[in-house]
Amino acid sequence: MKLHQLQPAPGSRKSKKRLGRGPGSGLGKTAGKGHKGMLARSGRANVAGFEGGQMPLARRLPKRGFHNPFRTEFAVVNLKTLAALDQNVTPQVLYEKRIVKKQSMPIKILGVGELDKPMTIEAHKFSQSALRKIERAGGQAKVIGRA
Repeated sequence: MKLHQLQPAPGSRKSKKRLGRGPGSGLGKTAGKGHKGMLARSGRANVAGFEGGQMPLARRLPKRGFHNPFRTEFAVVNLKTLAALDQNVTPQVLYEKRIVKKQSMPIKILGVGELDKPMTIEAHKFSQSALRKIERAGGQAKVIGRA
């Protein structure tokens, strides 16, 4: 077989619909869009949340509480997770060991679990109980700035 002999499989290629090309095509005049209405208009989009003129669900439900647009979300790590590691802990180590999923998120260490060996732990924030437990084990907690 040579390059000039290559052809697509029979029936795998289909010519596109040629809309609005006269009554003989079967798709002339309104070009398959019917008469008037939203579906016949140009630029109509399937707008998310549009319910055909009915008041959308997002507007029917009441708003609740306060949502702070400036809040900082932390990737939380417990001490019991860190106890399994046998090295000093940095955000890079936590990311490489897949303990935290996003490298861009700041890390907060929580005091769930116990440490049995002294460790140096670097994170953006520590809970009070985590600080106590790290120091009790003879370790060190270093607060690092926002990355």
